Amino acid sequence: MVALSWNLLLGLVWVILTGTASGPNLVLGLIFGYLCLALIQNQIPVLDGYAQKVPRFIGFVFFFIWEVVKANAVVAYDVATPNLSIRPGVIAFPLECDTDLEITSLANFITLTPGTLSLDVSDDRSVLYIHAMYLDDEEALIEDIRGIERRLLRILR
Repeated sequence: MVALSWNLLLGLVWVILTGTASGPNLVLGLIFGYLCLALIQNQIPVLDGYAQKVPRFIGFVFFFIWEVVKANAVVAYDVATPNLSIRPGVIAFPLECDTDLEITSLANFITLTPGTLSLDVSDDRSVLYIHAMYLDDEEALIEDIRGIERRLLRILR
């Protein structure tokens, strides 16, 4: 979070120094700030790994958009056809996430995906209970969610 704050600050400094307060100029400042931080990340421990997290985050955004599009297509098809193929159920998903931020982020991303809903976290924070609209194959669903969790943890850790 410190590195992201520095990147935002460098982007704002760029906007101030150039005197052009526009979206594209801010994006350019953020890119220049990112490059500067990437160059010095090995010398400042707080910045270590920041240059790798930004591409991972961008990849995660595209991955998640694709997952949402696929899930929307399945739900839309099911709603538009006369035969409903839903098989709802609740699963217990064992978490690799440790912190509140990681668990909350994963639960929110699961809830944002059509057809799944995060219900609760166990008291010991090791299991996330998820309602799935299509529970044909529980293991496949767990692997899909595990993929989201792994990608998310690569960004947050």
